[in-house]
This record gives sequence, structure tokens and C-alpha cells, in this order.
Amino acid sequence: MPSRLLNDAVRSLPYHVVKDLLSIGVCSRCVLRILGTEDHIYCHSSLSQSILCSVLEEVTGFKSEGDFQFCSVCLGILQLSYRDDKETLVKMESPNDMALVIAELVKKEGHQIDGFSLEVSIPQFILENESSLLSGMKKRYESEPWFQERLLSKCVSVKDVLKFAITKPLETLLDTKASASSFRIRLAYTHKMAFGNSVERNQGFKRRKIGTENGLQNVNDESVIANKDCSDYPTNETIAVTGRSSLKVPIDKVSEPCHLAYLCYRTHIYLCGRYLKYSRNVSQTRWIIDEERMGEASVEEIIGSNILPMCRGDNYKFHAAGREDIDVRMLGSGRPFLLEIQNARQVPSEETVKEIESKINGLENKLVGVKNLQVVGSQGWTLMREGEAEKQKQYCALVWISRPLEDEDMCSISLLNDMQILQKTPIRVLHRRSPLERKKIIHWMKIERIAESSQYFLLHLCTQAGTYIKEFVHGDFGRTQPSVGSILGCRAEILQLDVTDVKMDSF
Repeated sequence: MPSRLLNDAVRSLPYHVVKDLLSIGVCSRCVLRILGTEDHIYCHSSLSQSILCSVLEEVTGFKSEGDFQFCSVCLGILQLSYRDDKETLVKMESPNDMALVIAELVKKEGHQIDGFSLEVSIPQFILENESSLLSGMKKRYESEPWFQERLLSKCVSVKDVLKFAITKPLETLLDTKASASSFRIRLAYTHKMAFGNSVERNQGFKRRKIGTENGLQNVNDESVIANKDCSDYPTNETIAVTGRSSLKVPIDKVSEPCHLAYLCYRTHIYLCGRYLKYSRNVSQTRWIIDEERMGEASVEEIIGSNILPMCRGDNYKFHAAGREDIDVRMLGSGRPFLLEIQNARQVPSEETVKEIESKINGLENKLVGVKNLQVVGSQGWTLMREGEAEKQKQYCALVWISRPLEDEDMCSISLLNDMQILQKTPIRVLHRRSPLERKKIIHWMKIERIAESSQYFLLHLCTQAGTYIKEFVHGDFGRTQPSVGSILGCRAEILQLDVTDVKMDSF
């Protein structure tokens, strides 16, 4: 059936134009697409290069001379010829063959897919070639009756022809449909001639300046171009055709096809949740100073190293809504986090996510826990940013003061609601943060006595995100005003600190 349709399509073409195009090195598929063949028969996945060539030659009477040559327009892409990553020349007969190679690659890498998005990137140089050729054809053939019928400006692009040709066989081989999927199959074509010829083109066109009312305008000096020796301008070779004006070739005959890289990957997937940190010797992220690890582990590594293998991804990135110091525990509701998995071969199901959560929470060392773990889309980023801007934090601090605690102290502290404080950048972080003065809000505080102790107590407080709690307690040599010490009129020191809640309703 495809062969019969191909014969019918070719017989409807202007033979002399087909001969002209074939004679200047345009491949069979490019001839058919440029001339607007009906039903896009040239995209059929089972049509081989040899069938296309033989039908065109048989119907038009044109016989190619010499060895196989790469197309002067598509640079071999629609001839299914390319150099692979080992610089080996690959020549395929039909789009089915290319689809088979791609399907084997997907299966080899172990991707679990329920759809795929096919992407093709080609050198810009090819589009310039095509535009140049179509422009030349218009000048030469626009007076002929067939020209208006064919509508050359609507010819299918090289990348779309390739996509049309291999999509259906790929759907069959992968047993899924092409769609707007997070799993991408990308065919990346490059060519060593592309950059060099672009430079030559820009240098080949000399420009002159002419005056206008509004200033200067650059225009092509066509008289210079017309007198330019063709031997110095290889990107516009001219071939004469007996009895008619000449047709210009976009570039010289092509000795090398494009280089092709097959890429199969999934766009990042995200898992969000809240983490709890039970140890005062665990940092949030991996912390190395002078090649020495600080702390016994990190939240990032414990969570990431347990989730990554389950998703079979290449790597991960850890993002959290704020951070606590290494000696501060994260308790209560936990801190919101987002884990970005790069090129996951498998998107975990709800059941798998529950298994991951149970595994982390069941670790023997009990350093870190997670809750509310779930797979989210990229909207997780939006939720994280919105929550960070409006979140409040609650803390519990073990505080010592230089005199016995009085009932009046507890009352005065509890009455201070939505109190504004000014904090200069703390001395302990001044080496890595800008020296700024920040306004922060202490929403509420209350004191809890410790039995049989007059100078130690627990301070519970709720603050605006970004408040330095340690400095709010001891005052940081007057750099935080007011502080717990200044409010109580005595020296105050913080001995331990826990985060007990991070309020982010949007997360």
C-alpha cells in the first residue's frame, strides 16, 4: 500500500523540478516534502531509502551518478544517516530501524514509562539551507502553473518529518502513546559545518550605511555580492540546467552527515514532606570543613540516599524551608522539604512512598524521621516559596538566668505579644553574611518552670521566620534589642534549643 501511494504521489509531481532537485544533491524525502506531496507519504515508517530513490528515478527517468552522497539540505538526517558517539557512520534503511534502536535504548536504561514526548533538535544551518533553496525555487519556478498548487512555504520541516516517521513505530515498540509526558526522548543533531558556514555567511555579505531621517540604517550591498567570485563563496554553489536558468544549491556537496546523540531522560520529579531531626550532632546538609565532616550525618544524605535508589535516579537535590543549626533539634510537626530527583527511571507509587517513609523512620540510629511524604509536581516549588514568605516558627529553649526566676518575670514575658525587635547580623555568622539590621516579630512567649530549679526554665515562643533565637535570648552584646536578658534585667544564656513547629499551611 505505501509503495502504491508513493507511485501515485510521485506521478503528480513536476518531473523537471524533481530532476533539478535530485541533480543538486537533495535527497528523496526532501524532494517530496519540499514539493508538498499529498498525504505526507514520505513520512511512512516502512518506506526505505532504496524504495524512495528507485520510485523517484523510475518515474522521473533521473539516474543518479556515482556513490551515495548526503543530502545538501537535511545533511543526511532524512536519509537516516549519521555519526554516532564513537564517530562510526550509521546508515539505516527505514524509520522502523531508528525506532527500534531508540526502543532498545529506553529498555536498556530501565525507564518505567506510561507515555513519551519525542523531541528533535537540528542545526540552525539546515533551516537556513532550506530557506535559501525555497527562495531560489520561487524565483525560478513561480511563473509555472504547478508552483501555486504546491505552496512551498508550507512544506513540512525536517524535524517534523522525522518525528512523524518514527512516532508510530515507537508507540508500538514501547507499548504506549506519545503525549505531553515527563519522559523525554531527544534526538540531538549537530554538524561541524554549521558554525563555520554561519561565520562565512556573515562575512560574505558586506554592508554599507545610508542616511535616513532617523539615523543610520544597514542594508546589504547587492552589487558587491553580485561581483563576488563564486569560488570564494562556497555556501551558494550554482549548477546550470540545460535550457533553463540555474538553480542555486544552499551549500557545497556534503561529505559528512550530522552527529546524532540519543538522549532518554525524565524531567525532575519531586517528593515533598516534613523531616524531624532528633540529634544535636546532625547538620541539615552535608557539612565539610577542611576535608573534615562536621557532625555524624546530615538530613539531606539520610533522606536522599534512601529515596534515590527507590526512584532509580541519577542524582538528587535537597531543598528545605529554612534551616536549623547543627545543635538544634527539629521536633513537632517537622520542617517542610522538597527532594528533587534527577532522571528517575521509576516514579514511585503511593505504596512505594509509604515504604520509603517507613524505612527512614525505622533506621536504627533514629537520627532523622519523615512524615507526610508524597510525590508532587513542580508546583511543590511554588508552595515552598509561598510558605517561606509567610511562615511562623515555634521553639522551646532551655534558658539560664543569673538570678532566681520570679512570678513577675513569667507574667511580664507572657504579656509581650507581637513585639518588634531589631537584630543586627549575629557575630557568629558575620563572617559569611552581610552586616544588616533586621526587624522581626516575636508573636508570643511563655515561661515553663523546671521543678527544683530557680534559675533554669523552658522558654516557649513563636516568632517570625528568620529570627535569630539564640541572640534574642542572650542579646549578642547588645546587637539584638530587646532581648530576654534585657527584658528580665539580668544575664541570660541559652543552653539548648528545639524547633517545635514550622507553620506553613500551603505545604
